[in-house]
Amino acid sequence: MLRHGTLRTTTWSPGRRRALAGASAAVVCLGAALGACAGSGGGGGYVAVGGAGRTGPVDASPTGSVTMIPLDGPKGGGTTPPGSTGSPSGATDSGPGPAQADGGSVPSTPDQPSPTGTSTGSGAGASPGAGDGRTTTAPAPPDPTPAPTAPPAPAVLSWGEPVTADGDQRWCQKVTVGFRNSGGTAVRSGSVTFGTHVIGALGIDWSTVRTSEALPVPIGAGARTDHTWTVCLDAWRVPLGMHIETRDLSVQWK
Repeated sequence: MLRHGTLRTTTWSPGRRRALAGASAAVVCLGAALGACAGSGGGGGYVAVGGAGRTGPVDASPTGSVTMIPLDGPKGGGTTPPGSTGSPSGATDSGPGPAQADGGSVPSTPDQPSPTGTSTGSGAGASPGAGDGRTTTAPAPPDPTPAPTAPPAPAVLSWGEPVTADGDQRWCQKVTVGFRNSGGTAVRSGSVTFGTHVIGALGIDWSTVRTSEALPVPIGAGARTDHTWTVCLDAWRVPLGMHIETRDLSVQWK
């Protein structure tokens, strides 16, 4: 048997609507707090942002800077949070790189190799000019001061005894003398003086006549030379039956 009943319609007042919205916000905040506590462990936790029990589009765009964190860490180890200490020395890991607007990261630029094969990165302790491919040659030592050269030794001239031969006339005679320069400088000039004796028929030395002739210059250092002169006296000094003999000589040279 069916009864006809009356359908009751509940009308919400503005005050009750505000109370219901506040309760929904409290539930969302409580869920966020629980998600943060659960995310403090080693695995990391994330809480979806949005109003519980609300319908319609929700503006969940970030209001601050965004850092992209990969969900899957490297094999064999957990994900190191950005800014944490990554080495025993206390150096901070720079992370995957600065974030871009499209969610990617800017790849870091590797150090460019220098011409010598070493890295051109800005390392501490690099001296200016090191690794630029240039070879620095050490300056050559100064030449030693040459020892002063001793001046050459002066000329030293020596000669032998005159060697005579008869001339075409009784008042002429051929005289040959040998010279040797044992010094360090050549003989440039000089003269030789002959002492010619007038000998009588009985071998008596009546007189001595001296005549001069020029030296056969130049006579080089260490050189030896022979020279022959024809020595003649005045005919009246050698009468018929007499002859001449050149027995001695003297030399001047420089």
